[in-house]
Amino acid sequence: MRLGVLDVGSNTVHLLAVDAHPGACPLPAHSHKAELRLAELLDDGGSISDAGIDRLVTVIQDALQAAEDKGCEDVLPFATSAVREAANADAVLDRVRKETGVTLTVLTGEEEARLTFLAARRWLGWSAGKLLLFDIGGGSLEIALGLDEEPDAAASLPLGAGRLTAAWLPGDPPDPTDVRAMRRHVRAQIARSVGDFSRLGAPDRTVATSKTFKQLARIAGAARSTEGVYVQRALTRKSLEEWVPRLAGMTVQQRANLPGVSESRAPQLLAGALVAEAAMDLFGIDELEICPWALREGVILRRLDHMPANPAGG
Repeated sequence: MRLGVLDVGSNTVHLLAVDAHPGACPLPAHSHKAELRLAELLDDGGSISDAGIDRLVTVIQDALQAAEDKGCEDVLPFATSAVREAANADAVLDRVRKETGVTLTVLTGEEEARLTFLAARRWLGWSAGKLLLFDIGGGSLEIALGLDEEPDAAASLPLGAGRLTAAWLPGDPPDPTDVRAMRRHVRAQIARSVGDFSRLGAPDRTVATSKTFKQLARIAGAARSTEGVYVQRALTRKSLEEWVPRLAGMTVQQRANLPGVSESRAPQLLAGALVAEAAMDLFGIDELEICPWALREGVILRRLDHMPANPAGG
């Protein structure tokens, strides 16, 4: 069957259509993405503006049309931190439901971490041993650690690349004083969580998901996306330590000219690099692997786990 997963995130609204059935690897069939940047559509009270809700409704309607056009039998819609933390979240969800027919499931930060961990575990397999996972989104940083498909520890911190850029780095290029202040803030936030994970023992493998980590790996020399998902990609702390000061001195346009960096993500790249560097340093990680599966795949896998092996008519 063909399933669609509709991800209303802090940066984008992304529909991923996959051909999937229980016991098989979900195969991507179509991707429909719209830049929305919900976190930037908040008013002074932390509510998503009326114009922002109008735009969200339109983008969701377009995604639903794409899902229909591509033959999706069902669409799994969810929202993450931007909607979850909006002061008018209930009103946003109500309007989306009334005007599109979509009931968005709002994931908690811990649910995001757990579903992303499930995707990484399925991608890497049991031979990977104890996994430590990092994911940097637009609104939050997810961390999870464990031996099984359900992590033994999971956390979500308000350290997304988009959120931090908007709150701490207004300049272009950013003021060095602002960069240092954000760096201190990020490291203090992550340090509070390290003990919850370190008491569970050292990981056998450390992996990272998300566009931020993929772009950081790419500028550090990893294979480009056109070489396929099965090419191994990694990011080292040493390369991050070399790139962070370089990124801090660049304008947004200069970052956008780097290999693998999109124009829409370039403003957030420095904040993402500072979070990645802090996480690797404080957790004592010298190198991590880039995993192509993340939250959307985790949502699909969880759905497949709850379907019969041979659904009627399947």
